[in-house]
Amino acid sequence: MYKSLSDRLSGIFDRLKGRGALSEDDVNAAMREIRIALLEADVALPVVKEFIEQAKQKAIGQELIKSINPAQMVVKIVNEQLIQALGSEPEEINLNAPSPMVMLMVGLQGSGKTTTSAKLAKLLTTKFRKNVLLASLDVYRPAAQLQLENLAKQVDIPSLPIVDGEKPTTITKRAINAAKIQNIDVIILDTAGRLHIDEQLMQELQEVKALSNPIETFLVADSLTGQDAVNIAKSFHDTVGITSIILTRADGDARGGAALSMRHVTGRPIKFLGMGEKVDQLEIFDPHRIASRILDMGDIVALVERAAALSESEDQEKLAKRIEKGHFDLNDMAKQLEGMQKMGGLSSMLSFLPGIGKIKDKIQGAGLDDSLVRRQLAVIRSMTKKERLNPNVLNGSRRKRIALGSGVQVMEVNRLLKQFEQMQTMFKRMGKMGQKGLIRQGLGAMMRGK
Repeated sequence: MYKSLSDRLSGIFDRLKGRGALSEDDVNAAMREIRIALLEADVALPVVKEFIEQAKQKAIGQELIKSINPAQMVVKIVNEQLIQALGSEPEEINLNAPSPMVMLMVGLQGSGKTTTSAKLAKLLTTKFRKNVLLASLDVYRPAAQLQLENLAKQVDIPSLPIVDGEKPTTITKRAINAAKIQNIDVIILDTAGRLHIDEQLMQELQEVKALSNPIETFLVADSLTGQDAVNIAKSFHDTVGITSIILTRADGDARGGAALSMRHVTGRPIKFLGMGEKVDQLEIFDPHRIASRILDMGDIVALVERAAALSESEDQEKLAKRIEKGHFDLNDMAKQLEGMQKMGGLSSMLSFLPGIGKIKDKIQGAGLDDSLVRRQLAVIRSMTKKERLNPNVLNGSRRKRIALGSGVQVMEVNRLLKQFEQMQTMFKRMGKMGQKGLIRQGLGAMMRGK
């Protein structure tokens, strides 16, 4: 999401580090470059002005020029300022009200409200143990109500039955009544959007809000919005009164300015980031961790959380039991590779590591991308059941057949088998750690095995 901004800021800091001691002119020049970087990332001008002004004041107040490592002090100041601009601390979703609580999803058409509604429902069910009811108020966009109904089935969460011809206010009343009968904790109302902000849209939202008295009114906005983010956020906040923001498509190549701009103009926190199309890809927004990503300091916590979520699966527990008994074959290796894909692929995992932006070209040149995992899985899947269970039978002719079947060179088959041997040896040593240790180490050990 912040790739372009991260690249620009990393370049500025690298030039400062190369100079050693910094003069006041150096600092002013760096601030000018940071200003340009923020503007190019579609951060609104008023936000940029305030950001640079406060960063300069901090630099003067901390006697930057006299510090032991001025370049690192600049990074520290910019990091602190980014955290402050993004909201300082993560803010939890408001669940402090009697049931049924209503959460209203508002935003322009195409911002991802419907998918985000399903993601939020799944999060509330799994993380907060709430009974959730999904209801679509979008009676204008063709098949919008059916889309939410299908998504609800995917996450195994009830949705309000569709009744043709009903108005949004009528659907709202019916959803509230149904929630009371069914012992529902949270109702998520997915409202209609428009391609642009208009009077009819805002009037309808005001009526629904007055009727449902939501505990949270989420503005769902596309991270790709750019400079329009300020106008969109201001219009919705002034007319409807939003309580929180959810940014969608945050895994894309957006410039990242929307987060800084919307937070500034509304004074409302960003609570979640939509990281993909899957229903479990909703990430809690943490200003500290987002600032670290922008400054190419990585986000190890997020990577560990992804791995931990995966490690709770039954497959990982079965693998731990097998390894304890000294068993690890190519079927097990394939499951570990599939686990990496579920975590977003190799490139997604690497993006959470500190300093990765500076060596990304070398990584790509070495072939360490998502295609590596896909090729390795293709190699294993081209083997017979007997070969996967007992790789010792893989002689030269078998390896040639596997290479041909998976569309790779024999050298790549040999490399995978060598990696498998390393993992097998490592897991045998890890067998003494017990199941909990094995579950924690599974994917990490596999990466180190490379």
